Amino acid sequence: MKKQILKENINLLQKSIQTLRLSFNKCNKIGIKKEYTFEELESFDSLTSKFARTSDIFTQKALRSVFNLLRENSSTFIDMANKAEKLDLITNADDLIEIRDIRNEIAHEYIQEIIQELFKKVLDKTDVLFSCVEMTNVYINKKQLLKKWNI
Repeated sequence: MKKQILKENINLLQKSIQTLRLSFNKCNKIGIKKEYTFEELESFDSLTSKFARTSDIFTQKALRSVFNLLRENSSTFIDMANKAEKLDLITNADDLIEIRDIRNEIAHEYIQEIIQELFKKVLDKTDVLFSCVEMTNVYINKKQLLKKWNI
């Protein structure tokens, strides 16, 4: 049962990563600037939304599923991030905490000028999120928690 849940969460994460990567590539080409067209703002809105969703799927579903399978408990997000680093699921707990902070900013910010400041943060941390997911992928394959999966 726990393996099935992990498998479902990994499949969900894979789909989310694919769409995040497309939005990231598009917005990376647009770049950071003072003024955006309506279409560019829509692209960045899509990117920030996908970044928030993917980080949630990774932390709240995939990592928690790995911890459940390993019978590891983590009561707070900071505990989970530190444990993930200790187990070599991610490189740096602080990166995961920063990704979570950005996700929270995205979810709770409504002032357009501040939202545009988030664009740079999201562009800077999307590669870090990709790296965290890839490192977790390597761990799951190495420990044979599931049949091989690739992102």
